[in-house]
Amino acid sequence: MSRAVARALVLEAPRRLVVREFPLPPVGDDDALVRVAACGLCGTDHEQYTGELTGGFAFVPGHETVGVIDAIGDRAAQRWGVTVGDRVAVEVFQSCRECANCLAGEYRRCERHGLADMYGFIPVDRAPSLWGGYAEYQYLAPDSMVLRVPDALDATVATLFNPLGAGIRWGATVPGTSRGDVVAVLGPGIRGLCAAAAAKEAGAGFVMVTGVGPRDTDRLALAGKFGADLVVDVAHDDPIGALTTATGGLADIVIDVTSKAPTAFAQAIGLARPAGTVVVAGTRGFGVGAPGFSPDMVVLKELRILGALGVDVTAYRAALELLASGRYPFESLPRRCVRLDDAEELLASMAGERDDVPPVHGVLTP
Repeated sequence: MSRAVARALVLEAPRRLVVREFPLPPVGDDDALVRVAACGLCGTDHEQYTGELTGGFAFVPGHETVGVIDAIGDRAAQRWGVTVGDRVAVEVFQSCRECANCLAGEYRRCERHGLADMYGFIPVDRAPSLWGGYAEYQYLAPDSMVLRVPDALDATVATLFNPLGAGIRWGATVPGTSRGDVVAVLGPGIRGLCAAAAAKEAGAGFVMVTGVGPRDTDRLALAGKFGADLVVDVAHDDPIGALTTATGGLADIVIDVTSKAPTAFAQAIGLARPAGTVVVAGTRGFGVGAPGFSPDMVVLKELRILGALGVDVTAYRAALELLASGRYPFESLPRRCVRLDDAEELLASMAGERDDVPPVHGVLTP
């Protein structure tokens, strides 16, 4: 181990990120320590930063970690199939591998861990404190899960294993996207672009991506490189009319990954064909309704509406393979990489609290 302490960013309260140092913990037979190379930032990160998502405790954020195994116990090395020096992506959830949910592959609902033990959202007061990717080192508990990162994949690009894994699960696996399907993706952020690419990889015959206003202009311009056949700015054009004109009908599958967009759900229902599928992965904010939504449309169209939370290892593996394939230009996404000391400014930008247009992909490189 090269150092005795690690610097980490602690979110002590909304909009209060401070750099602290923590001793590197000893590593036993069942755990490990990762030297963080890069940690991607997503909507959850800036919602934690602003306090929209809060646990009422201080913690080290960051759940899209890519790094190098610095120390690992013998049993952990055997369990995870990695050793010192290997590059890994760290799964956000932990799994006991024993409860009914874990045995069924639904480890996001692990009876021992569940959502309470998500990396990047564990109290800093719980030893050894280094539970997130906003740090030089991240601790891996015995029930962690990691994936080998392909040697040729740059660490900053590899952090897309999380949003691309989400895109694959939400845009292909959950709805059962198949050859020839017409797919509408609502939201052109990183997860929307990933969902578009995943739908195309699954064989979708036509993919539309929607956004709204100047903040999404550049993102919509990128969508064609990630599988979109049509892009629509709903501030100016009717997405239902645009899709109908382009395809002669409505969408077999609608994937709503928008955030803080209450009207998007009603658009999703409107865009779906009778007996179509709507996947809802974006969140409105607790207590926020869906203006324009008529529940009767769900009945009259006999729609299948599916909520989607999180990703799984199968999707993560597929994401890393797709990233390494180079079939989509993920390496050239508008990206901003910052050190620990500059992370707060990037988070504020991604939260819409600055005048600049935030990058599609934000990355912390400790």
